[in-house]
Amino acid sequence: MVHKEDFILKLYKPYGVLSQFMSNNEKQSRKKQFLGALYDFPDGIMPVGRLDEKSEGLLLLTTNGKWSDTINQSGIEKEYLAQLDGEITGEAITKLAKGVEIGFSGKKYTTKPCSVQKQIENPELPLPNSAIRLGRHRPNSWIRIIITEGKFRQVRKMTAAVGFPTLRLIRVRIGDVHLEQMKPGEVTLVKNSTLLTIHSSTKENS
Repeated sequence: MVHKEDFILKLYKPYGVLSQFMSNNEKQSRKKQFLGALYDFPDGIMPVGRLDEKSEGLLLLTTNGKWSDTINQSGIEKEYLAQLDGEITGEAITKLAKGVEIGFSGKKYTTKPCSVQKQIENPELPLPNSAIRLGRHRPNSWIRIIITEGKFRQVRKMTAAVGFPTLRLIRVRIGDVHLEQMKPGEVTLVKNSTLLTIHSSTKENS
């Protein structure tokens, strides 16, 4: 549970920003952009999970480390919009929904069943970063995918496994917290969410 002295922020993490505040790698520290460049965050705050550098959208941050660990391990739904290279087929959507084999930590891993829907119309989103290579003369398509896992680059690996690499990936929901109409780099306070009532240790519920 998040106590009164703790709080949750939600951020629209822009493309090209790492989901961390610093790095021990000197080269990375010089060349990469970190969360601290986006906002004057309070001391002790940390990201809840992560989005890879080339993904964007909803990222939660909190001052409660135990709560953060619980959220990451609790199987809460995470919803994404993915723009794919090519016009995705019904067969590929079925495979994604049932689970596909991807590489994770040097081993083969089969993803858990998930919800996948093809978007008939392009979603209303901020314009993509200019670094994202969207082929103007190549067909592409959008899917909405809801997973309960959080393996490294999972959605990208999943769509590539069925032959439709992800061009742009935006997380739009974690549990009942939505990205809504936020803009890249925008930060707001999460006030009303069932996530706030989740105990900070799974052991407390046993």
